[in-house]
Amino acid sequence: MTLSPRLFACALAAALMTAPAALAAESRGSPVAIQDYDSCMKVVGERPEDALEAALAWEQAGGGNGARHCAAMALAAMGNFPDAADQLESLAWDLPETTPDAARAQVLAQAGQLWLDAQQPTKADALLSAAIELAPKDPEMRIDRAMAYAATGRYQDAIIDLSASILLDPKSTDALVLRASAFRHTGRPAEASDDIARALAMTPEHPGALLERGLLRKQAGDETGARADWQALLKHHPDSVAADAARRYLGKSPAGAEKR
Repeated sequence: MTLSPRLFACALAAALMTAPAALAAESRGSPVAIQDYDSCMKVVGERPEDALEAALAWEQAGGGNGARHCAAMALAAMGNFPDAADQLESLAWDLPETTPDAARAQVLAQAGQLWLDAQQPTKADALLSAAIELAPKDPEMRIDRAMAYAATGRYQDAIIDLSASILLDPKSTDALVLRASAFRHTGRPAEASDDIARALAMTPEHPGALLERGLLRKQAGDETGARADWQALLKHHPDSVAADAARRYLGKSPAGAEKR
């Protein structure tokens, strides 16, 4: 699962905690006691199945939006991305009218991220676009929508969103690496190389940047340089998703790579 580490703006947390907080969930047969939203989310990270059961009991007892969000997060932690995304979308539109746009947008963006996890980029695009309309200055939402665009081959649209994200947050190495990839897919290697150079200047040994620079070097006929980047990636970030891709390009199995 690739849920973003940013869960909420403070306003969203406040919106979710307006409901009654205290509930002894075990009184309804749940194996854990949910006392408030924070305790529910803690159980999500430890035992999502128990968290789901407790959150549903909390919702029945009047837990409100906090209980609904916790239940959706438990479903996501269990790998049920579609149902979790549907529940978050419903929650986003059910939040009170007084909820700040940025807070509602965060919930929609979370739902969009889950559709990306479910490999449904078109659905992700729709929700992320709705989120961006509400919070147009959020750089992370632009990155997420760019990933949805890239997944359907809309690389030029991805470049537009990533460029906007970089303007909002010039220090975002992730946005630079993703834009480099989009530039490469649209036949613009010089611009891609510039973005990778900027990313590595800010974050030396960035796994995504090393992977992408290797691809650019291979595309340019520099097999030695490409292999050097991928070997460096395996050395510094052996357990990363990028390392898995590097192993494929190097023709190594994970076990073989560990023996390097």
